[in-house]
Amino acid sequence: MSLRLLRLAVVTVCVLFSAGVGAQSYQEGEQYRRLEPPRPVAHGDKVEVIEFFYYGCAVCYEAEPQVVRWLAQAGGRVQFVRVPAVPRERWAGFARTYYALETIGELARLNWPLYDNHHFDGRRLDEEPNLLKWLSANGVDAQRFREIRNSAAVTAKVEAAKKMLKDYDIKRVPTFVVGGRYVTSVRAAGGVDEVMQVVDFLVARVKSEK
Repeated sequence: MSLRLLRLAVVTVCVLFSAGVGAQSYQEGEQYRRLEPPRPVAHGDKVEVIEFFYYGCAVCYEAEPQVVRWLAQAGGRVQFVRVPAVPRERWAGFARTYYALETIGELARLNWPLYDNHHFDGRRLDEEPNLLKWLSANGVDAQRFREIRNSAAVTAKVEAAKKMLKDYDIKRVPTFVVGGRYVTSVRAAGGVDEVMQVVDFLVARVKSEK
């Protein structure tokens, strides 16, 4: 399968775009929905924002630069949490990769290159031999990484991620949960460029409700 067809196939299991949405037209039931009942969050001044994502999702890849820019602007207002989505077992490999990178302290450095090399360069980093070769080329001890990726600790984190996906009733990625109260997604917001504007709106709303 060509890279172009692969991207199209991945998009169909992620999320489809709808028309753009104006910043003044955010309405519950349209650009976002309310979680009932609200989910518990850590207490404090920061608003919790959870992103459910999948490295194999082309839309998550497109959204990532927007997420990074928004986080730089959000500063200390939010507590940002990424949760790799595992709605089916074949997605678990990338979840294991995420938690293994987190464990060895390489997530910040390799998060974007993983997205970019998988999608743009077509290196199929969801396949372990390709992943280990890529990691070695990026200065990571591939054998140690493999052991951690298959460890009981990482397995427990993947199982917790599966449970969160069900508990928050997440149907597509990327999806954002704000303050344990509101949910939005690229599809609901109207596109990759719009979704973080909706997230920002919801952060302000949660702040005003505290």
